[in-house]
Amino acid sequence: MSLFKDKTLLITGGTGSFGNAVLNRFLKTDIGEIRIFSRDEKKQDDMRHEFQAKMPEMAEKIKFYIGDVRNLESVRSAMHGVDYIFHAAALKQVPSCEFFPMEAVRTNVIGTDNVLTAAIEAGVGSVICLSTDKAAYPVNAMGITKALEERVSVAKARTTDKTKICCTRYGNVMCSRGSVIPLWIDQIKQGNPITITEPSMTRFIMSLDEAVDLVLFAFENGVNGDILVQKAPACTIETLAKAVAELFNPKTEIKVIGIRHGEKLYETLLTNEECASAVDMGEFYRVPADNRGLNYDKYFKDGNADRNILTEFNSNNTELLDVEQVKEKLLSLEYIQNELELWKENM
Repeated sequence: MSLFKDKTLLITGGTGSFGNAVLNRFLKTDIGEIRIFSRDEKKQDDMRHEFQAKMPEMAEKIKFYIGDVRNLESVRSAMHGVDYIFHAAALKQVPSCEFFPMEAVRTNVIGTDNVLTAAIEAGVGSVICLSTDKAAYPVNAMGITKALEERVSVAKARTTDKTKICCTRYGNVMCSRGSVIPLWIDQIKQGNPITITEPSMTRFIMSLDEAVDLVLFAFENGVNGDILVQKAPACTIETLAKAVAELFNPKTEIKVIGIRHGEKLYETLLTNEECASAVDMGEFYRVPADNRGLNYDKYFKDGNADRNILTEFNSNNTELLDVEQVKEKLLSLEYIQNELELWKENM
């Protein structure tokens, strides 16, 4: 963590699952200060008490700022002395964004522009913006606004050589707040069937720690304007549901309820179009910014016919995990370990 020694890190939307994961990873390091920026004072107070109890000797490193990324002035007020930013604030629920698309625009698009504007003004060293597989070939309001977040980030990166701006794009984070696995565990505990939308639907799966790893990889290896993508395995929704049921109660019924508003049958992390310039970095893909200017006249004379041989990377053509492999991945998560312990105590 030498890159963060005595530095100040700001996390927007910091009371969410990602912010908690960063705190658990960073607080015991030599980082100077972590600022949690969000609009929910109750979640901030809960987080404050949690880390005072869990890491009392380190909790003083956490500073809380109430504000909203939709408001440029409130973002500016948290920027003084900030070295780095992880921009995680977003509206992420696909169905709710379908019903309130302008709210998604205000947070995911305008909010990102506000954070980047304030960061550039304040001379922040690096900003990593968190995106999603739903931004690739988007078909719903959430994905469309996250795709625009990426475009805003790349465009802003062209305006500065002092603030490095990169995006990370990843799939479903298991057991994050609002995700499906905690819902299924609650359904099992109440003796109800697990409800799934479409059994054959595939989704990338990764842990919160892997999400933090991707952000740190982008921080250390990304170039201004990059989109960094982590290669991830996937599974069908039916496989994931069976894995959860077998861990908690194998007799649990699985009930199909149909696809919700705006859902896709599979997700894409790297598009065919991005493959033209993407760089395979082993466990990650790097999509560099297209930094050509608006003067297209010269390209009638000076074209570039070179293209990579990479192909689209999606949740149907990646490694598909079976039930046992998904169970193994789930059992590595602290959340699942704690829930299983509670479940056994109450049996």
